[in-house]
Amino acid sequence: MKKPLFLLTVILLLLAGCSTKTEPSFQTITASEAAEMMEKEEGYIIVDVRTQEEYSEGHIPGAVCIPNETIRQKMPEELPDKEQTILVYCRSGRRSQQAAGKLAALGYTHIYDFGGIQNWEGEITMEPFTYSQQRPQLIIEANDRQMNVSLYGNSSAEALIEKLDKEGPVTLELHDFGNFEKVGDLPWELPRNDEEITTKPGDLLLFEGNKITIYYDTNTWSFTPLGKIVGYTRQELLDILGEGDVAVILMLDWLDY
Repeated sequence: MKKPLFLLTVILLLLAGCSTKTEPSFQTITASEAAEMMEKEEGYIIVDVRTQEEYSEGHIPGAVCIPNETIRQKMPEELPDKEQTILVYCRSGRRSQQAAGKLAALGYTHIYDFGGIQNWEGEITMEPFTYSQQRPQLIIEANDRQMNVSLYGNSSAEALIEKLDKEGPVTLELHDFGNFEKVGDLPWELPRNDEEITTKPGDLLLFEGNKITIYYDTNTWSFTPLGKIVGYTRQELLDILGEGDVAVILMLDWLDY
């Protein structure tokens, strides 16, 4: 009498096992764990699943932008290898979790969701400003030395370019302040996109909408980021800008794409 019951139990267990579906999976890690992977591993790709506008305002260097809402039933062209290590982030962690799940469902096997960029303590870069069919190169000249500035993609940088494009080069008198910056008045007001920033040497910032500041040291305050002087150390910037007041010229050089 026990044998039929035993067989029935086995059949039910087998049927239950056959009907159990394995959900596509991904791993959740911290931002610091992601940074460690980026330092130690090779061949990974960083995916920013925020909007293009958010991406342009500041993203992790090397990240590609694949907005969460664009991930559907088709493999993203930017991710041709389903076995590649994929590190996913968004602003706060909600969209990255959704995107990681969708990528797993598409068959990607090495997905790591490290949450929001708001928890990222590493470097942040910004999308270079684009204008019509040409790319503007902002140049700052000081003491007969010219420095190139990589512009950020916000309305403040755009307004600065439009002013210089229309009115030509402008000379500013910058004054040393706090042993960490040179600051001077602009001849016009620019739109503000203020955010709390911890500066680094080479940062070009808008202050109070009508002042330009060039940082050669660190400070935390509310500014609008305009761009970054590229290719110079702190000491090299100090050598170019000199001590005390300095006259600088802001000018454009238009480069074809």
